[in-house]
Amino acid sequence: MHEFSVTSQIVESIIDKAREQRASKVLEVHLVVGKLTFLGLEQVRFSYEILVKGTMMEDSKLYIEEKDPVVRCVKCGYRGDIKYGDDPVYHFTFPTLTCPKCGGRGDIVEGRECTIKTVKLVV
Repeated sequence: MHEFSVTSQIVESIIDKAREQRASKVLEVHLVVGKLTFLGLEQVRFSYEILVKGTMMEDSKLYIEEKDPVVRCVKCGYRGDIKYGDDPVYHFTFPTLTCPKCGGRGDIVEGRECTIKTVKLVV
């Protein structure tokens, strides 16, 4: 249930900052979540609804923008979409860190982030 702990930290952070701004209410929260965080977005939304009850964030709207992964090849310099492998035994795909162009090693450039993009407050 790593979604609950991540969402808890997000909510605590927003409440702390809102108090610093002397806000009376949080109306909207916009998050950017990279696909390589492997966070279940529905679990994040569910956790959010539980965690904001009885706080200045209650009834606030949560918007989540999902960010696709981007890799950079250390060999050929390719920068772009990540290559996925498929394991028919387990019936799922998984990201690989190989360059889709040359097969070299790819470094993750984007897709691991989980950030608060914007928060709309009533001051």
